[in-house]
Amino acid sequence: MTRVRLEDIAHARSGDKGDGSNVGVIAYTEAGYRLLERELTAERVKEHFSAICKGSVERFEVPNLRALNFLLHDSLGGGGSESVKTDAQGKTHGQALLRMELDLPGGTSLAELQP
Repeated sequence: MTRVRLEDIAHARSGDKGDGSNVGVIAYTEAGYRLLERELTAERVKEHFSAICKGSVERFEVPNLRALNFLLHDSLGGGGSESVKTDAQGKTHGQALLRMELDLPGGTSLAELQP
């Protein structure tokens, strides 16, 4: 099975929500969104951020934008000026998530997932 990095099929934005970070992943194509919908679960995101996310991860679907939004609870060490973390606002979490790899289902080409 072929593996693909999220950065090859989507882009991301992230920031803080109090002591949690907010990560939006936006697929370039409809086929890419269907793959994200199926494979990019809250559990996988929680596992990917296991070193920094001490709370739960919630996933919200935004199909009209081909996007998924994740809230990573208790991931900023208090958030803002309270935290001693290098990225107390979660601005790098989107880029970090784009490093995750997913398996492409048989018969899916990378070309159909890119603009």
